Amino acid sequence: MRGPVHPWAIRLLHWTSVVLLVVMAGSGLQILVAFPSFGPQGEPSRWYPWHGSPPPKLLTIGQWLAGARHWHFAFAWLFVANGVAYLAFLFATGEHRERLFRPRRDAVGALQMLAFYLRLRREPPPIALYNPLQRFAYTGAIVLGAVSVASGLVLYKPVQLPLLRALFLGYDGARAVHFFALGALALFTVAHVLMVLRYPRTIRAMTIGQARDD
Repeated sequence: MRGPVHPWAIRLLHWTSVVLLVVMAGSGLQILVAFPSFGPQGEPSRWYPWHGSPPPKLLTIGQWLAGARHWHFAFAWLFVANGVAYLAFLFATGEHRERLFRPRRDAVGALQMLAFYLRLRREPPPIALYNPLQRFAYTGAIVLGAVSVASGLVLYKPVQLPLLRALFLGYDGARAVHFFALGALALFTVAHVLMVLRYPRTIRAMTIGQARDD
């Protein structure tokens, strides 16, 4: 018997991030209710198909704008702290070597794994703790989290952070990027859940742990 596939810290931070993301998504959608469009007020952007239509109330948290902002910003700092703790643990313990995507090592394997999932390839590439496509997806989720935080800071302090605001092409650009990052994280979550349902033993590995030789 060796140690667990997922150390206790990874499991704790993983499930903490689930709670934080649910609250932040719900409160963020409630904030969107105040102006359910993108682009300057009075000049809604044409790329957003649900202009003027607020998100379903079932998906929102906070009940009104100020309440949603309180929820959103309080949990945002917890989300940042959780993400920093996760990355610090990965690099302090060397877990990043198994869990993060490295293009030179993983790019070909990720394409091969995608071909396997699409039934274009009979055998998957060699798999360690994670397959290369998983490492790509999980690393992408970390990048999306960082983009969400950066664009959220622009929305929080647009005047105080002019360089960061310029990076996102202004306040409205940061708002659109923030929304797209949420959508991408939602798609990642759906795909993640579908893969967990396909391989249910991974739930045990991420809850109570699982020996590598089980």
